[in-house]
Order: sequence, then C-alpha cells, then structure tokens
Amino acid sequence: MMQNIILKRNNKIVNGTVNLTGSKSECNRALIIEALSEGKVKVENISDAADAVLLAGILRGDQEAVSADSSANNSEIENCKSAIVDIGPAGTAMRFLTAYYAIQEDEVILTGSKRMKERPIGILVDALRVLGANIDYEENDGYPPIKLKGGFKQQTGKINIKGNISSQYITALLLIAARLPLGLEVHIEGELTSRPYVEMTLAMLETAGIKHTWQGNVIAIANQEFTTTSLHVEPDWSAASYWYAIAALADEAELFLTGLTPYSLQGDSVITEIMANFGITSQFKDGGVHLKKENKPISRHQFDLKECPDLAQTVIVVCAALNHEASFTGLETLKIKETDRILALQTELAKMGVKLIEKDEVYTLDCSGKFIPENIFINTYHDHRMAMAFAPLALVLPQMEFENGPVVDKSYPAFWNDLEKQGFEVEEVVAKG
Repeated sequence: MMQNIILKRNNKIVNGTVNLTGSKSECNRALIIEALSEGKVKVENISDAADAVLLAGILRGDQEAVSADSSANNSEIENCKSAIVDIGPAGTAMRFLTAYYAIQEDEVILTGSKRMKERPIGILVDALRVLGANIDYEENDGYPPIKLKGGFKQQTGKINIKGNISSQYITALLLIAARLPLGLEVHIEGELTSRPYVEMTLAMLETAGIKHTWQGNVIAIANQEFTTTSLHVEPDWSAASYWYAIAALADEAELFLTGLTPYSLQGDSVITEIMANFGITSQFKDGGVHLKKENKPISRHQFDLKECPDLAQTVIVVCAALNHEASFTGLETLKIKETDRILALQTELAKMGVKLIEKDEVYTLDCSGKFIPENIFINTYHDHRMAMAFAPLALVLPQMEFENGPVVDKSYPAFWNDLEKQGFEVEEVVAKG
C-alpha cells in the first residue's frame, strides 16, 4: 500500500544540524567512470539515493536489476534472449547507460518505468548510431525501451548534438569518449542548457586522468587511458536547496549542513547566491555551511534558472509562499523530467490560489488570489522534487499531506526523517483508495 506523509510545523523557528547524502549527479557520473576505467578508478562515498544505488548495482553486477528473464515493466518484450536492464524511473541512469552499453559487446535491452518510456532518448540514440552503435527501439521510435546489440565499430570522431534539450545527452557521450578508438569531438548546436553539469562531467573525467579541450562550441576528448585514482562524491547541493528554502520561510533560522564546500563541482551550489536574495547568509566553516536567516526585503524579481533547472521548483515555491511575484526563465527542460514539472507546479500552486503564467518561455507568478487552506493535498507525480520542493510550505500552511512519501528515495531517502529531527511533525498514513 502506498504511504502518504502528513506534515506539520508548530513554530517558525528552525535550528539544527543536517547530514546530507552524497550527490546523485556526481555519484552517477563517478560510477560510469569507474566501470569504464576497468578497475583503475574507485568511487568513495556512494550516495544512498535510490537512483545511485540502482546504478551501482547494475554496473557492479550485484543487483537484480540485470536479468536474462526480467519481467518488471517488460511484459511486452517477448522472446527476449538479451539481458534486460530495468532502471525504473532513473533518468540519468537511462542516458548514461545508453552510451555505456552502446560500446559494450553484450546485447542488452534497456527499459524502465511507464514514465521513463515517455521520456525522449532519440537525440542520444541518433548520435550514438552516427558513431557506429547498433541500437533498435523495442516499442516507440525515440523512446525506451531500446536494444543495444553490441558490435560497436566507430565510424566517425565527430558528432553534432543540440545543446538546449538535455545536458545529460552530452555528458553521456563525453563519459565514453576516451574509450572510443578515434576519440570524440562533440559539436554543440545552439545554446547549452545546464552548462555546470557538463563542466562537472569534465572535471570528474580530469580527476580520472582524462584530458579535454573546449573551444567555442566544440568539446574534444582523445582516445586515452584512465589513471589510478579515487573519486570522492560530495554531499548533495540539490538536497541542500530544500533546507535553504526552509530557512527562507522561517521567522528565524540557523542551520548547519555538513560536508558542503564553496568549491563544489555541482551547479546547484548556486543556491547560496539565489537564497541570499531571500536573506539567507552562507558561511563556510567547521566542515560545512552555516545558514542564517536575516530579515530583509526581496529585491530580485527575475531568475534565470537555465543552468540550475533542478532548483526551479524550490525557488518558485518559496516565491509563491512569500507572495513574491517574480518571473523565471530557463525552464524549458522541466517538461521532460520525471513529470512535466511546469504543469505539476501550476496544478499544485493553484491549490493555494497561486498562478504560474507562461508567455514566450517566461513564467511569472501571480499571487493576487492566494489563500491559506487549512489542509492541502500535494500530488507528487512520481517526482521526488515535487515532494521536497513543496515540503517547506509546512512553515506557512497548517497541515499538508503528500502523496507517495517514499518518492523522495530517488535522491534523498532520509528527507522525511531529517525533517522530523528538525522539529517537523511527520506522520505516515496509508493512502485512501
């Protein structure tokens, strides 16, 4: 039975220490690098996020995710003699494994949840086919599940790929580049979305001995060997963003988030700059970051979230809670995430009378009809970030109920427990119906 979460907060003073899990984004990259390095690279501090645990199991061969006769979500794949790799809702794993398995010898069918089969993969598959990969669609063209048939023979060392769809496609190609006999030049067409995630990938490859050049819109990686090293996964700045949101909505807040540094590879560390607009100071000392709430007027009314789209829900919800009618750009990729996050935000914010209005790819909050409901039910749409972005509203709403509490396991399994430790009332209830 599905477990919902009822969340309350009796006061608006927050004070405590939070130990965050490792970054899912870093961990998933590190695990692919480890697998490609043939034992030279080791990953330290593997995240306990469900996506990372699943990917580690697949790549290290100790997870039931890889099965020659798996039937999970795959009843329509018949007469299959390939290994079936079911990554469930793990979008990053789908993109990275598509590239990884494209250059392996074994035949694999890569599949996932119902939502995963609705998330496009065609741009990456097209690029890999141009390089020489043998990939077929099992159901609908452009979408998982896909069959990767082995026998990769590189046809070219150059590839063109759109930069404004998903940086994960580019990262997937960069991760395998050093293993390609001809190396790889990635020519990025148009504007690059989520540039910090590509920079993270290249920095981690550099740590593992893989050199690159980046001139204009071309990233080049030659065929080369990995060096013997370890990759330490930092705590997750995306998870930290929810505590920044909590601090922003509190009357008084002093929080210490352990392990975070100002020199992170993670683009979401920009949350320190964004939340400074809401009176949150960040002081790095004692092996982490100290957050403190200072009451000050909010002067910033425009937020470009192109390089940190995973922060969009958090920042938009905070603005809505504070009646701050800001506008937002750079949200185009939100429509192909775990859910259509734009539509999900519009639907859930409407439950408290707030509108998120789109015009020419600019999204503006209208809080003129906002009200405070006694009880509010938040649908999470199988999206971990919908649950965690809306949870800070417990500081301004009397009672909240969240559909499918365990959805947070995807990136931050301890989220509800950590809220409880910091004074929130967290109650698990069986979903009605």
